[in-house]
Amino acid sequence: MPRFMGFVRMEEGVGTPPKALFDAMDVYIGEQAAKGVFLDGGGLFGTEDAVNFVVRQGEVSRVDGPYAEGKEVVGGWAIMQYDSLEDAVADQRDFAELHAKHWPEVTVISTLRQISDGPDAPTD
Repeated sequence: MPRFMGFVRMEEGVGTPPKALFDAMDVYIGEQAAKGVFLDGGGLFGTEDAVNFVVRQGEVSRVDGPYAEGKEVVGGWAIMQYDSLEDAVADQRDFAELHAKHWPEVTVISTLRQISDGPDAPTD
């Protein structure tokens, strides 16, 4: 059964989502978990305490948040499994619709990506 990662990106500093969205998400995620679709997930704090390790030209450097150059940040993530890509896409749209209904003043990008089960490129 294919697994997918869903995540939500939004502009940093837009504030806390309204309670109505949290309530709707609790119901939605509970239903998805009961069906065996939702495997794991959660929300993320802002980038003020984030740590990035940047690899550039063979050198590693540490960059601590917040990140002034970042316009969008990942605010939450989920690991899900579906019988088909079509089912995954339909549910991701439903998830996006929750945000449109309960937090319409914020631009949210809801992304779905299939998780690879192995190397996609030949190894040397």
